[in-house]
Amino acid sequence: MPDLNCGLDLIGEVLYGKWKMRLLWFINEGFQRPSELQRKIPGASRRVLNVQLKELEKHELVGKVIYPVVPPKVEYYLTDFGKSLVPIIGAIGQWGDQHEQRLRTLIEQNIPSSPLPYPDTLGPGSA
Repeated sequence: MPDLNCGLDLIGEVLYGKWKMRLLWFINEGFQRPSELQRKIPGASRRVLNVQLKELEKHELVGKVIYPVVPPKVEYYLTDFGKSLVPIIGAIGQWGDQHEQRLRTLIEQNIPSSPLPYPDTLGPGSA
């Protein structure tokens, strides 16, 4: 069982995965079919996207409609719970845009932006 001591632990558990925030964002933008999502996120394999979509569905952030046609047609949608994350994801994206050059430089240099303020812990109150 993961260590779920606070809201950050909980959100990390639910959104852990390289593509989950993008999937939620693009589904909100109207890209609902798996093939559309694959085109919007070309760096991700179909298998990884399917796994992360299933996890988002399990955490009740997205729902899935399977239409009874041949070949089967699948569409994803955001639940009300998932929609509540859209402003937060938007704010994270805006922060990334505001700090784009600095972040790119740091990532390219593979240098952490700053040491942890609490060198022997993960932050205040951690054991």
